[in-house]
Amino acid sequence: MANDIKREWFETDYYAVLGVAKDAPQADVTKAYRKLAREYHPDTNPGDEVAEERFKEISGAYDVVGDEAKRKSYDQARQMGPMGGAFGGGGGAGGAGFGFEGVDLGDLLGSVFGGAGGAAGGGLFGDQPGGRHARIKRPGRDQEARLTISFDEAVRGSTTSLNLTDDSGRRSIKVRIPEGVESGQRIRLRGKGGPGDPPGDLYVVIDVGEHPTFGRKGAKLTLELPVTIAEAALGAEVRVPTYTGEAVTMRIPAGTQHGRTLRVRGAGVPDDDDNAGDLLVTVTIAVPQNLSKKQTEALQAFADLDTESPRKRLGVDE
Repeated sequence: MANDIKREWFETDYYAVLGVAKDAPQADVTKAYRKLAREYHPDTNPGDEVAEERFKEISGAYDVVGDEAKRKSYDQARQMGPMGGAFGGGGGAGGAGFGFEGVDLGDLLGSVFGGAGGAAGGGLFGDQPGGRHARIKRPGRDQEARLTISFDEAVRGSTTSLNLTDDSGRRSIKVRIPEGVESGQRIRLRGKGGPGDPPGDLYVVIDVGEHPTFGRKGAKLTLELPVTIAEAALGAEVRVPTYTGEAVTMRIPAGTQHGRTLRVRGAGVPDDDDNAGDLLVTVTIAVPQNLSKKQTEALQAFADLDTESPRKRLGVDE
């Protein structure tokens, strides 16, 4: 058992993490784990760092007490008290008499701290006579970095490089950008964070640049389409650009108001199943400037025929 003991076993009550009693049957331990795993799984809580850390804590606990052999070793280790009773003792001073249930405490503590013997045998916290230098496993810290990508990279997906300077020095990390990624989305790179045993994770926060023509709302692309007063009033068929570069024909219904949104199905951003979203086209009325004499006369004639004010419902015009 001694070779399997880990330092964090003395510090963490895995039964409390899973919300079960120390003598709970193995089936109850598994049931509690599955319930919590469903509740805190990252797929159920996208972008929730607290839930993600809780999920890792739950998984770590079940990795130990969900395995009958590891659970037995864990229970025996926990009986020793905080830090394996390194300062409390429980037998002879030489370390060889510190065992329980057939486990030698000197070997157990050596496996935790990397030393060679018991409390008086040296090697627990450093180089001492007859001992080895202590080797305590310390996990690396999770890190976060921001990465700005182009609109096209976000829509189509790509592989790019992220340059970092941290405790490990300067390094370049390849980042796979999935199709349809959005600003604020975090990409997790396992083992690419701070150095340690095991290394921490690196979370890359994405910033997406703007496009000169299109905007985005999730899987939908957006576009502002200017039309003339006559096209909006009388209706028309106009050409609309799409992200692929191919224009499509759209029907503008007669009487279309400024700000109305029309839809071009399947002309948006592809999802994971290659099903594209829609293109949302918002109509804007282009008011003519620098009118010619004939245009002015024509609009004036129309105004003279239009006897109902659009502000009538506001109660300011009759």
